[in-house]
Amino acid sequence: MADVITYRDAVAEGIAREMRRDASVVCLGEDIGAAGGVFKTTTGLHAEFGPERVWDTPISEQAIVGAAMGAAMTGMRPVVEIMFSDFLACCWDYLANEIPKVRYMTGGQVTVPLVVRTANGGGLGFGAQHSQSTENWALTVPGLRIAAPATPADVVGMMAAAIRSDDPVVFFEHKGLLASKGPPAPPDHVVELGRASIVREGGDVTLVALASMVPLALKAADLLAGEGIEADVVDLRCLVPLDAPTVLASLGKTSRLVIVEENPYQGGWGATVVSVVADEGFGLLDAPVRRVAGECVPLPFADALEEQVIPTVDKVVTEVRRLAAY
Repeated sequence: MADVITYRDAVAEGIAREMRRDASVVCLGEDIGAAGGVFKTTTGLHAEFGPERVWDTPISEQAIVGAAMGAAMTGMRPVVEIMFSDFLACCWDYLANEIPKVRYMTGGQVTVPLVVRTANGGGLGFGAQHSQSTENWALTVPGLRIAAPATPADVVGMMAAAIRSDDPVVFFEHKGLLASKGPPAPPDHVVELGRASIVREGGDVTLVALASMVPLALKAADLLAGEGIEADVVDLRCLVPLDAPTVLASLGKTSRLVIVEENPYQGGWGATVVSVVADEGFGLLDAPVRRVAGECVPLPFADALEEQVIPTVDKVVTEVRRLAAY
């Protein structure tokens, strides 16, 4: 086994493992077949499993997700690719009004076990319509699970849990992480959805991050360590289910909290985490809670401008210094 694997290859590996394990798992999306996906995250699947289980679709998000919903209701476990997370808006009726409601409205008689995979996030200069972090869109819809892995091993383990889930899962793969590398997942690796990970130990401040903000938070923590400020870094991994107990346990050690989130400050997922902390962990806090989030503007195309809008290491370091001095 290789010493390292890319995040991109881990996506294909995670799907392939489940397709080998369960013949009801199928894939559908634009250019995911022989082309291997526009981000090369489905490379090798068409060659191994053929056109019977890896379906290239027309450019219609509604058709893709609608077909997957029907397939899931009748015994398959579809894994759908929506090329960019911004395009979830094109199939929003299915994702917000239909898929998450079926199990509830049928009293559990019908489940919709499908995974909607999508490339999420900015930092690559893709412009306003191809760079958004849209986890907070899905967070507004009861009935959807939301996964956003930060490492290749977590991609594989969380993909297994997502495909096996009887509830629909929106699986956010961050474009900025695709080329990143990490240890490969061990055989039969499954990471339970809704279980956060402490990726760095420290006693002075808790940094809670998701997806590409995790390596960014770790870089900030390394810089802060040089100044004598030790950060506990929590990789949330999932928004639904939300692992509030791990966040609160970390806060019990540090008494200071900074949320690092790429989606806009307005309506961002971090506000929900902060609300839970205010409800359940207010007595643990020795300072105000801070959120380092995206600005409430469309994402610029120019890299110098994009850097002004989304969180950076410097922005996190500055906020933690202010909090440490509070």
